[in-house]
Amino acid sequence: MTAPPSIAFAIVAVLACPAAALAQVQVIISGGFSPAYRELSPQFEKAAAITLITTSGGSVGTGPNTIGGQLRRGVAADVVILAREGLNELIAEGRIVAGTDVDLASSVIGVIVRAGAPKPDIRTVEALRQTLLRAKSIAVSTSTSGVYLRTRLFPQLGIAAEMEGKTSTGGAAAVGRGEAEIGLQQVSEVLAVPNADFVGTIPAEIQYETVYAAAVVSGSKNVGSATRLIAFLASEGAMPAIRKSGMEPARAR
Repeated sequence: MTAPPSIAFAIVAVLACPAAALAQVQVIISGGFSPAYRELSPQFEKAAAITLITTSGGSVGTGPNTIGGQLRRGVAADVVILAREGLNELIAEGRIVAGTDVDLASSVIGVIVRAGAPKPDIRTVEALRQTLLRAKSIAVSTSTSGVYLRTRLFPQLGIAAEMEGKTSTGGAAAVGRGEAEIGLQQVSEVLAVPNADFVGTIPAEIQYETVYAAAVVSGSKNVGSATRLIAFLASEGAMPAIRKSGMEPARAR
């Protein structure tokens, strides 16, 4: 099957850089951009003859296994892909090569329920509020969307106390495992949860948008190859995979 012209153009641009041959790029990525990355990375590896060694970590937080925590304890990386809030912290700490940060995509918060379960009403703020109050268990993440839900939205809706005892922070994937009734997380992440049905996005007036960005890590020995990877992920050719995953490409905004 012939690649679409936009993807073909990106591939030609990558192949035009002979220094990429046989290179390796170490990537640490958070969950939000991962579905699109999983589709795009093999295309890049094949076109550029660059091997991507990919591990994961959370965008924000103080734990040792967040992306920031890994860099602070000396884990080697060439590229990080994470929520803009977490990346800005790394930039402020001097852990990113200046000028290499690029916004890739954005995702809003969506809701899922167990596969086959009735889909609750979330069309208005009050409907969502009542749905959350009626739910026996709710799963959110420790990422930027989870922080927003727990520290801002639930208090704003006046249900913080009610949510405290029934909200877990292991991520919306708990819904697919039968461990939670409702999950709220970035659309790009909830769409990838097996054994779950997508309900929709929360109302616009209380929505939270997470922007995912990539950058080259200070001390990288593969800055050229790392920069080419970021350019590929931000290219027009990456847009179909990004949209397929439930996100909006940054270039389309």
